[in-house]
Formats: sequence, C-alpha cells, structure tokens
Amino acid sequence: MKIVLTDAQTVIDEKVNADILKQFGDITEYGLLQYEEVAEKIAYADMVICNKTLLNEHTLSLAKNLKYIGLFATGYNNIDIEYCRKNNITVCNAGSYSTSAVAQHTFALILEHYNKVSLYNKYVQNGLWKSSPTFSPFIYPLSELSGKTLGIVGLGAIGQAVARIANAFGMNVIAFNRSVKNIPDVQQVSFEKLLSESDIISVHCPLNKDSENMFNENTFSKMKKGAVFVNTARGGVMSEKALFDALESGHLGGACIDTLSVEPMEEDCILMGAKNCIITPHIAWAPIETRQRLMNIVADNIRCFLNGKPKNVVS
Repeated sequence: MKIVLTDAQTVIDEKVNADILKQFGDITEYGLLQYEEVAEKIAYADMVICNKTLLNEHTLSLAKNLKYIGLFATGYNNIDIEYCRKNNITVCNAGSYSTSAVAQHTFALILEHYNKVSLYNKYVQNGLWKSSPTFSPFIYPLSELSGKTLGIVGLGAIGQAVARIANAFGMNVIAFNRSVKNIPDVQQVSFEKLLSESDIISVHCPLNKDSENMFNENTFSKMKKGAVFVNTARGGVMSEKALFDALESGHLGGACIDTLSVEPMEEDCILMGAKNCIITPHIAWAPIETRQRLMNIVADNIRCFLNGKPKNVVS
C-alpha cells in the first residue's frame, strides 16, 4: 500500500511518531502540504492520512487508486464526503481520543480566569512580592468555582467529562443538547435558559449548519452580565467580532478560547489583545498521551479496513 500523510507535523513531533503505520505499507510523510500541492502529492496513493488537509473534488481528482482516507481527527468537515461516496473511498475518523485532554484543558482555562495563576506568577517573578507590605497581596481578584453554574453546550463524551469535573468542584451543571440524555447531576435546559442562567458557558458541540455562529451578538447579549465564555470546540461556532464587542463593553466578564475560525491566527484577528480574553493555540487535544492514543486509533482503523471490517466510518 502507498500511504501518504499530508500534514504530519500537526500530529507528529520528537515525542510522537508514525512508525506504527509502517506495518501497512510504504509511508510518504509530508510535514504540511499547501492546498495547491495536495493533488499531485497524493496522485498515486492507496491511502491518505490527514488531519486538516482539505480533500475535495479538486485535490482528490488525480488520486485514481485512492481507497481510504484516515483522519487524525474526530471532525471531518475538511473532507468532501459526497465525492468520496461517489468514488468508493472509505473515510474513517478517530473519535473519543481527546476526551480527557480537552476536558482537562477546558478547566485549565477556567481556573486561569478565576485564579489568575499566570498573573500572580509574573508578579512574583518580577520581584514584586519581595516588596509587598503583606504576605498575601490581593493584586488580582480571585473567585471560587463552587456554587457557580456551568452551562455546557453539547453533551457528547467531552461535554459529559467536563460535567463530571464541574460536579467535583461543587458547581451547578446545566446543559443544552439536541437530544435528551440522562446524565447524573446535569439538568438539561433550553438554550435560552442556559444563556440566561450560566455563570460560565462551555461549548463542546461539533461545527455544522446548526452550530455555525451559534454565539453571536444576539446570544452574547442574552448571557448574564459578567459571565465567562469558553470555546474548546471549533472557532466557527462563534462570531469573533461579537465576542470582542461583548468583552470590550464589559457585558462578558471574560472569554477562554482555544479555537478560532482561521488557524493559525490571522495577523488582524480582532481577539488579539481583547479585554479579559485568554487564548491558547488549539492545543487542548495535544498532550503526548492523547496524540499517541490517536495514532493507535488511526492504525486500528486501517487494520480493520484492510480486514474487511471498517469501523469509525463516516463515508
């Protein structure tokens, strides 16, 4: 099998490699192909493994031998599923590999907002504690999570993991989900109620036509004054301009963001330097253990496909 990795550097580094895939054939590994390079580079591939590479009718047009696309991801909005169906190309994603990592990062962001760890560390490293008149300088206000209401949008595996952590902190957990799920210590409510009652809203839904720009000027205005917005899902679920305006006006107390609509961040991204906004560069999913788990899932998907029993099939 001729196997091409089109954007290997989005998953692989000195800690995590793709050696496990060599058992299935000859691997050609590209760090990060540009759009105009993809069609030529995968022209003779039997399999393509990618993360975010755009595989549409144009980039797939020369790949006449292609039988399989494996994703280093759960989402597959970068794949032209209809084209793949018409051309008998099986597409398999990697679900649930990052549940613990994203839930952990969600609370790392929330705790950073409320506990100001990096700001207090900077205060100490700059030598300011040495000259403090008191042993506990109250430079940045802190706040407890216990008793606060966390609103979760999307009760998939990650949303449920976030709910369990919130319960451990003594938070009240409410959630909005398209279908009813019986989750212990989680009250499902309408979207409108979630907006109006949550002290923190954390998004964990996929990006689709229903969720695109779900958080916009209208929805941000319905959130509690001083509430915190957290997005570790997809940048497309929010309007960055509307979020910026809600932060600058003081209506929202803060935002914790791991994803943007265009990544890497554009030079003129409006959220750069926004008031009370913490941004990390789409790394919630990326711990070493998580990426190794992902590589194992991708390998298992290939093995099952070759054995005639494909799993995690999206096309």
